[in-house]
Amino acid sequence: MNTIPIYFNGEPRAVPEGSTLRQALALLVPGGAPDDAPLATALNGDHVARPLREQTRVAAGDHITTFTPIVGG
Repeated sequence: MNTIPIYFNGEPRAVPEGSTLRQALALLVPGGAPDDAPLATALNGDHVARPLREQTRVAAGDHITTFTPIVGG
């Protein structure tokens, strides 16, 4: 299996080539980032909504950032 270099929350990591953002999160987030986890994501600084994670491909050199979403008013 070939891997590609990415950055996860600022740290260099690697994920399998062809991974979606959802698949990458499952590998990188402690506990596997279940779909109902309170976790917001950005790819290269752009927010990626939860429903789009499965169709968003990760490329070599991408920066994945996770954070707790801010809710309420």
